[in-house]
Amino acid sequence: MTAASPLPTPPVWEDLVTTALLGTDRRRPPGTAPGRNAPTALLDAAAAETVRRRAGLRPGRAAPRPEPAAEDPRPALPAAAARRLALLLADRPGTGSGGRRGTAPDLMELLPQWLAAVNARGFAAPPEALPALLDAARARTDLRPAALRFAGSRALWLARLNPDWRFALRGAPGGGTALPGPAEARRIETLWQEGLFAERVALLASIRSRDPDAARALLMATWPTERAEDRLMFLDSLRTGLGTRDEPFLEQALTDRSRNVRATAAELLSALPGSALAARMAVRAGTCVAVDHTGDTPTLVVEAPHECDAGMERDGVSPKAPSGRGERSWWFGQLIEAAPLASWPARLGGRTPEQIVALPVADDWLGELHGAWCRAAVRQRDPGWSRALLGVPSAPDAGGPGAVSLAERAKLLGTLPVPDRAEWVAGFIAAHGLSEAFQLLGVCAVPWAEPLGRSVVDALNIARDAGSYPWSFSGVMGLAERCLDPSEATRLDALLAVPDEPEDASPGAGGYWAEAFQRLGRTLRLRAVMAEELGP
Repeated sequence: MTAASPLPTPPVWEDLVTTALLGTDRRRPPGTAPGRNAPTALLDAAAAETVRRRAGLRPGRAAPRPEPAAEDPRPALPAAAARRLALLLADRPGTGSGGRRGTAPDLMELLPQWLAAVNARGFAAPPEALPALLDAARARTDLRPAALRFAGSRALWLARLNPDWRFALRGAPGGGTALPGPAEARRIETLWQEGLFAERVALLASIRSRDPDAARALLMATWPTERAEDRLMFLDSLRTGLGTRDEPFLEQALTDRSRNVRATAAELLSALPGSALAARMAVRAGTCVAVDHTGDTPTLVVEAPHECDAGMERDGVSPKAPSGRGERSWWFGQLIEAAPLASWPARLGGRTPEQIVALPVADDWLGELHGAWCRAAVRQRDPGWSRALLGVPSAPDAGGPGAVSLAERAKLLGTLPVPDRAEWVAGFIAAHGLSEAFQLLGVCAVPWAEPLGRSVVDALNIARDAGSYPWSFSGVMGLAERCLDPSEATRLDALLAVPDEPEDASPGAGGYWAEAFQRLGRTLRLRAVMAEELGP
């Protein structure tokens, strides 16, 4: 019995690749005869080698099975709303040529509003939607807070398994771990002493939101040993629940070795009109502004400081002016901004804020003085001064260059009650149109109040009749899709037809406007349906 001949050694992959590159005419595949069958033999050998390589992979080391995600105790999302979520996450904003978007609603732009509504109702995210939800939040940072709140602890469980979703761990308080509660004193102390910086910031913010005094005491215990950049972030957390009890600690921080820490402490103290710093600033600012009665009309005169002394610098006045800014006006603006607004009526003849703002200002100091008062009103959240500085929305200078810019007006509006904001902006649009209203609309509560919604629709209709293209108002139109009350959809029905174009109109503008109003109406009706799907 003859011994069986040994099996030929299988060709290695590199040899097969080399043969394929050179060609079977120049290099014969190992173990095959030359001739017409050589190419087929090469492919057969490559197929066999592929199977061998795959079958020959060594199994990886067995890893422990991950612990299952914790159950989400929140109620399940209604079935109709779950289907809506899948549609919202599957949509991708399209780009039409020439700025044309079509009449279909932009679902991705409705997702933030939908997330806000679902979080307000306390529903849990469907487990099968979590990957798409995390992908959407990864692509859009503005979605992350609401998306992570909706996704809950299961999103953090998934984020630990997929590096693409690690942002969820960074965005969660304590890096995805539960923060200690009020009764867990030992855990609080351990985390504050040994935790990572992000964990400590989250812990301090959490405690500050429920017990401002306890958070301040925790911070004071380690304040001298903290790094300057850390002290700045910790100090910023005191904005939540800021009160008179914080004044002694903030006064101490005015002598901090870090200039940024000193400036932040001074800003916080100036937001407390009854603080000692505010009183010192009131005295300094009062020496800079006075009423001149020598002319026919009482006039405010300004004498800006001639130096920035050590006391001013200690109280947060930055001595070095930015490039292109005069030193005296720079110091003057900081003093006025930090002085309590309640001190001005007594210093300026008992006048009300409206009467003070109406006074003429000598020597071109009007913009500097009113701008500083605007910053003070925003910092001190003073609605009375905000109304005075805003003035009447129909005033000619309200819609253009004036003592108070549109950006400053938007900040001032943020200090007013919600109904007052909508009323002022509605009056502004009625008098000045939509071209300058975008910033102002952004501070109004959603959905817009009826007078504001009507003023926006009326202004859009006027713009359409003027014959211009709707693209000039695309920002406002996008806001309207998200912010108009869905009940306004019926008012839009009269605007859906293509109007007769005047002779001086842009070609085809009427058709584009009809398309834009159709999209707006469909979006409003869709928002109404989405709200119904979530239930009461």
